[in-house]
Amino acid sequence: MDIIAQHGTTFMILACLFGFFMAWGIGANDVANAMGTSVGSRALTITQAIFIAMIFEFAGAYLAGGEVTSTIRKGIIDADVMAGHPELMVYGMLSALLAAATWLLIASIKGWPVSTTHSIVGAIVGFAAVGISVDAIHWGKVGNIMASWVVSPLIAGTLSYGLFMSVKYLILDTEDPFHRAKRIIPIYMWLVGFMIAMVTLVKGLKHVGIKLDMGLGDDFTNAALASALVGLLVAALGALLLRRIEEVPNEENRFQSVERVFAVLMVFTACSMAFAHGSNDVANAVGPLAAVVSTVQSGGAIAAKSAMPWWILMVGAAGIVVGLATYGWRVILTVGRKITELTPSRGFAAELGAAGTVVIASATGLPISTTHTLVGAVLGVGFARGIGALNTRIIGSIFMSWLITLPAGAGLAILFFFTFKAIFSF
Repeated sequence: MDIIAQHGTTFMILACLFGFFMAWGIGANDVANAMGTSVGSRALTITQAIFIAMIFEFAGAYLAGGEVTSTIRKGIIDADVMAGHPELMVYGMLSALLAAATWLLIASIKGWPVSTTHSIVGAIVGFAAVGISVDAIHWGKVGNIMASWVVSPLIAGTLSYGLFMSVKYLILDTEDPFHRAKRIIPIYMWLVGFMIAMVTLVKGLKHVGIKLDMGLGDDFTNAALASALVGLLVAALGALLLRRIEEVPNEENRFQSVERVFAVLMVFTACSMAFAHGSNDVANAVGPLAAVVSTVQSGGAIAAKSAMPWWILMVGAAGIVVGLATYGWRVILTVGRKITELTPSRGFAAELGAAGTVVIASATGLPISTTHTLVGAVLGVGFARGIGALNTRIIGSIFMSWLITLPAGAGLAILFFFTFKAIFSF
């Protein structure tokens, strides 16, 4: 308790700095989940993507980032174990933030799309196992998170493969793809509206505190009905807009006019996914920050959940925007252009496949990584064109970065934990 009282102000300053650094890493690395396919398919330029993502990521992080957050991210360690030693909680959360942010900086410089959730989870597991007790860790939770490495890319890849093959069969391989597209694409627009609304309602807006009640019992069913209605509105609006698009004769590329239609869809999905991403993943930065602030302000009391002051969300939102503006383009280019060649129709299939996976995960409680999901979706679209369409060298480096994310975060966290312990116990 004496350590908390003596160094409380210092702990809070460090937590804010490290929380901002972690949020910077989220913006620099994880935003590729929302923007990579749009840039890769050339539906948006890199400048346009960064501008759109800055607006919607900030809005999602600040407006829907949460009034209350779990201070022990993903429930992987037992707060009661540290009840008599609150300074260990502070050292641990500071070291976890700094370790995860450092790894994200390294990965972003390399252009590797890694999971920010896995980075912070690995860091928390590292300091808890070595600095506190192995028994303090809920290893079942950790196992579920690790299983998502395999499950989420497979589901997203399968969905994206099926979506692109349906586009190919129903539109691209027909005698008159443009006019065929005008009839079929409203159905895909309904799917876009439905999936993105579901992502926003069950994942992006889950922290707002507004309960959606349409008289259907559970929250997921209510969200599904509301999303279906949103999908109908999107489809109706899309059908009206499609009437204004005229076919542009192009002997070299007979699909050019069709791809213009899918490019419009990509802008919509990019904005919506950026909002949902910002609202969800900001917790990886502000959760540990809130834990430190709560512990210091309470004089050493450790709670399973902490109030989320507006200024903490502002720190997270600002960090995401700065990270995106400075280094985000590296990972965006890796996901969008280096794995496989994307067109708007392929990018649409990947984005919708990733959104569908998020919805499935939200309905079943399956822990997933949005990064792994998006990469798996891009792989599925590329595989639909044959194994030769995939850049196996880039894919290998991405998979390798995934394997070392947890141990890298853990190792750095252990180092920082004992450094902080030595400094403040001196």
